[in-house]
Amino acid sequence: MSSSPEPTPLWDLPEPKAEPSRKAKPARAKTASRRGAQNPAPENPVARIVVDIPLTHLDRTFDYRIPEKLHEAAVPGCRVRVRFAGQLVDGYLVERTDTTEFTGKLAYIDRVTSSEPVLPPALHILCRSVADRYGGTLSDVLRLAIPSRHAKAEAEPPAEPAQTPEPPETTAWEKYQSGPAFLEAVAERRPANAVWQALPGEDWPRRLAEAATVAAAAGRGVVMVVPDHRDLTRLHDACVSLLGADSVVALIAGLGPAERYRRWLAVLRGAVRVVVGTRAAMFAPVADPGLFVVWDDGDDVHLDQHAPYPHVRDVLMDRAHAAKGSMLVAGFARTAEAQFLVESGWAQPLVAARPELRAAAPRVTPVGEDFDVARDEAAKAARLPSVAFEAARQSLAGGFPVLVQVPRRGYVPGLACGNCRTSAHCRRCAGPLSLPGGLIDGAPRPPACRWCGVPETNFHCAACGSVRLRAVVVGSKRTAEELGRAFSGFPVRTSGATEVLASVPGKPALVVCTPGAEPVAEGGYGAALLLDGWALLGRQDLRAGEETLRRWMAAAALVRPGTEGGRVFVGAEAGLSVVQALVRWDPGWHASLELAERRELGFPPAMRMASIEGTPDAVAGLLDDLALPETGEVLGPVPLGDVDEDGNAERERALVRVARPDGKALAAAIHAAAARRDARKASEPIRLQLDPLELI
Repeated sequence: MSSSPEPTPLWDLPEPKAEPSRKAKPARAKTASRRGAQNPAPENPVARIVVDIPLTHLDRTFDYRIPEKLHEAAVPGCRVRVRFAGQLVDGYLVERTDTTEFTGKLAYIDRVTSSEPVLPPALHILCRSVADRYGGTLSDVLRLAIPSRHAKAEAEPPAEPAQTPEPPETTAWEKYQSGPAFLEAVAERRPANAVWQALPGEDWPRRLAEAATVAAAAGRGVVMVVPDHRDLTRLHDACVSLLGADSVVALIAGLGPAERYRRWLAVLRGAVRVVVGTRAAMFAPVADPGLFVVWDDGDDVHLDQHAPYPHVRDVLMDRAHAAKGSMLVAGFARTAEAQFLVESGWAQPLVAARPELRAAAPRVTPVGEDFDVARDEAAKAARLPSVAFEAARQSLAGGFPVLVQVPRRGYVPGLACGNCRTSAHCRRCAGPLSLPGGLIDGAPRPPACRWCGVPETNFHCAACGSVRLRAVVVGSKRTAEELGRAFSGFPVRTSGATEVLASVPGKPALVVCTPGAEPVAEGGYGAALLLDGWALLGRQDLRAGEETLRRWMAAAALVRPGTEGGRVFVGAEAGLSVVQALVRWDPGWHASLELAERRELGFPPAMRMASIEGTPDAVAGLLDDLALPETGEVLGPVPLGDVDEDGNAERERALVRVARPDGKALAAAIHAAAARRDARKASEPIRLQLDPLELI
């Protein structure tokens, strides 16, 4: 008894020489003729199809013929099913025409899955642009941009378009320099780009809702993206209060298939003009978009973890440029990428005057201030010195809660100077040092750079000259228990991990949370204790300082103004630039320092970088086939994870960097090398990512 052979997977099939129709078997053609030959559509019978195939060398459109029976259903942008390499696969019809460059016989479209035009021309152009920017494929971007079809939701009648709202009151924007001018440009449908630095204690959801209402009143669409569901809830409620529930829709990946598709269709069909959401909303197909907003662009959740790994900020920037709309990068802190936009002249800063800032900011006290050391010599070394206890006691006595931020557990330990705790860096490329493990001639392997792999056998701290190294270790398990014993009689609440609080009442309590999980307190916190600053600053990450300042400012912004007794204690040395930026509440100054250092060292955003991860053979093969521009430079490869006694690892990573003007050439080179690799049917997996956030 013989068994039928298993079907050949698409990855093992050769690339079609011309069109999929050449794969059709003669026997099938005879069967089709017996059933009756199909006639082509009377007008524009040729369809250009984007086939949903995850192979880089097939990243193009294929021509198919439209049968007469599908003439009405096959509209541009609809979903179709076609026969490709002998198998039925999904695809999108992007264009109908009456000519084709293919000289052979075209295959017919098998069927139209749905006549809903889910891929309009503007969305197709955007997805193609994103794929080219990150060296990926169009099919990968389309999976991120278009949700799965739900037939029942699609069959529902479209809702009536929401009414155009009245212009809102925007006097609160007057305290920001150039704020009224930005809103005026949005109202007049003129493109304007800005980086908004919100004041501490600012009701930022209300301000963004006002900007969205200004754009909607001018008849234009709005897309606003925030990091998580807590921010989304606040922003959605603020928009509903100004626009009404029928004029705004929230898009989030956590919705069920039917509800997500229903809301997405409402945007596609023009029923709503204002879209708020998390990362899943960055491709929302709003009609006539005029304003794009990203809040807290430094949060790593804005980077999609699916190929080709697009970032929300970059996608919205491309959309604003293509639609001739306005772009607003907003937050309490400022990233080096946002500072790059300001210094290049692409965006204007929206900042408040210093008197406004001093009136809104809390008083910030770093560890070891001269006055505190004079009163308590142990203040400089203590994790929670007496001044922090006093600030907490005063807040609790005044009837306000106290926020306690402790570093998240699970950070990768890095190496730092054993004397002054300055992060240890490579002398060759300024990358972070780590212990690779393993032995050489019975002795432990010396520290090595995690970027270029060069060993460091003669370490000297650049700050103090010490030759000692130490591991940066985070220990915060017992923080809540210790504070509970120190402030007996007051409740202790925790926020983080599996339970994240959205808000807490404005009553005396200790709220212990991890970075990013700070709940909003009614009336604001009376004090905030930012503990274990070295654990954040000692992270082996290019963005350690920037990320630390962002998290500190997000927590400090929830504290009452200093004029009302609000205090912030930060557990880090006062002389550090990150601490000084927090004390002065000047993230733009710190971002300019970060950007200057990255220009000097050749790191993003001053340059564009690509990360290549995989087995040693896969990484080496792709590097050998990579045609880099003149400014291209390869760092590594270096092992990822544990290594054996011989120093070999199962996975390696190489970094490739080029000058920023050659960014498109780098993306094209990555795409071409991946296409040749797929055409050779390489079986070893490899991960290609442009502009990665983590360079370790």
